[in-house]
Amino acid sequence: MSVVEIIALSMGVAWASGINLYAAILTLGILGSSGHIVLPPGLEILTHPGVIGAAALMYFLEFFADKIPGLDSAWDAVHTFIRIPAGAVLAARAVGNVSPEAELIAGLLGGALAAGTHLTKASGRALLNVSPEPVTNWVASLTEDVAVVGVTWAAVQYPIVFLIFLATFIAAVMWLLPRLWRALRGLVSRVRARLGGGGPEDPEIPPGSETASG
Repeated sequence: MSVVEIIALSMGVAWASGINLYAAILTLGILGSSGHIVLPPGLEILTHPGVIGAAALMYFLEFFADKIPGLDSAWDAVHTFIRIPAGAVLAARAVGNVSPEAELIAGLLGGALAAGTHLTKASGRALLNVSPEPVTNWVASLTEDVAVVGVTWAAVQYPIVFLIFLATFIAAVMWLLPRLWRALRGLVSRVRARLGGGGPEDPEIPPGSETASG
């Protein structure tokens, strides 16, 4: 694999891991085991039937959990501790037989990218949960599933196209993520205000107890 192909695969698997780790592993495992792509030595383990089976099982569970409002946010919260480190590890292993320094750099960049995609997804889905109907969650979840499979495949087959997409995505996340977090903080503040009844009322002042200043 060329340097461009290695970078694209490394960052592609990190990007996908932040959204749906199991779909990313399953996609690479199936493509690799079927001979459609040649994975670097560090990712050949993904073609093992046991790994493919485990990824398929977890993707099956996530497919349904990710489409239930409220449960999807709980699932995302738990997977904060799974997707980000897994994205870093997969990105580091994707670079193949290189120096330890290059592998560490790939892991750091991959972890940061997985964190960015995960936080964007999690905050966006939390805002969607405000809607009382489940259709938006279903549409968002299905769109994410298709994007993970498509982007993972594009990172392998069309690395230049993927890298252009990745640069555009990073720029969009830098603009969008702070706004999502502000909107989420505002939502949490409104919920707290409603649960708290709008805050304590001012104590009444008995008539005639006011004193004139001066």
